[in-house]
Amino acid sequence: MDKVLSRNRWVVLSALAAVVALAWVYLACIVVAHPAMDMDAIAMAAMPPPVWDARYFAATLAMWMVMMVGMMLPSAAPTLLLFDALEMQRGAPRHHATALFGAGYVLAWGAFSVLAATAQWALSAAKLLSAAMIANPVFGGVLLVLAGAYQFTPWKTACLRQCRSPAEFLARHYRPGPLRPLSLGLRHGLYCIGCCWALMVLLFAFGVMNLVWVAVLAVFVLAEKVTPAGALIGRIGAVAMISAGAMLMALG
Repeated sequence: MDKVLSRNRWVVLSALAAVVALAWVYLACIVVAHPAMDMDAIAMAAMPPPVWDARYFAATLAMWMVMMVGMMLPSAAPTLLLFDALEMQRGAPRHHATALFGAGYVLAWGAFSVLAATAQWALSAAKLLSAAMIANPVFGGVLLVLAGAYQFTPWKTACLRQCRSPAEFLARHYRPGPLRPLSLGLRHGLYCIGCCWALMVLLFAFGVMNLVWVAVLAVFVLAEKVTPAGALIGRIGAVAMISAGAMLMALG
C-alpha cells in the first residue's frame, strides 16, 4: 500500500508540475513576444493605449487565467494529494476524481480572472494604470495598504485555515459522488480566493506582466499556505505591505 500511495503521489505531483510549468512558459512567451512590457514606464507613456475590444479582453482574460494557474495551483498540492489518497482508498478510478477536483479549483480562479480582467479594463479606462501596467504611486500605495490590512481580518484567517489544513477541509466537506470532486475543488478554490484575492490585486500595483513580482507573490502565497511558519510569514508580509504603501502614498 505504501508503494502504491508513493507512486500515486508522484503521478499527481508530476501532472501538477507539468501544468504549472506550461503556465509559466506561456507567461514567459508573452513577455518575450511583447518586450515593451518590461520597458521603463516613461518610455511607454508615449505609446498609444490598447484598444479594449472583445479580442483584447479575451487575450487579457487568457493571460489572467494562465497566471492564476501558475501562481495558485502549487499551493493546492497538499489538498490534491490527500484527496487523491482518499479516492484511492475508496477504489475510485485512478486519478479521475483528482482531475475533477483540480478542474474545479481552476474553475474558481477562472471566475476570479474574469473579474480581474474586467477590473484591468476599468482601471485602464480611468487612467489609473499606465501603458506599462504599473499603477501611479498613490494608487499603488492604497492597494498595498488594503492588502496588508486584509491580512489581519477574520475573513483572511478563516479562509487561510482551510487552505493550511487539507485534512480539516476534506473532513468537513468531502462526500462521495460523481460530480462531488468538481464541486469540492470549486469550494476549495473559493476559500483560496477568499484568502489571496487582495494579494492578487497587488499585481495592479507591481505590474500584471512583471514576472519577477508574479513569482514573488507566488512564493509568498505558497509559503503562507504550506510552511509551518506560514501564519507568521503572512503577518510579517502584511506589515511590510502597509509600510511600503504608506511610503508610496507619502511620496505621491
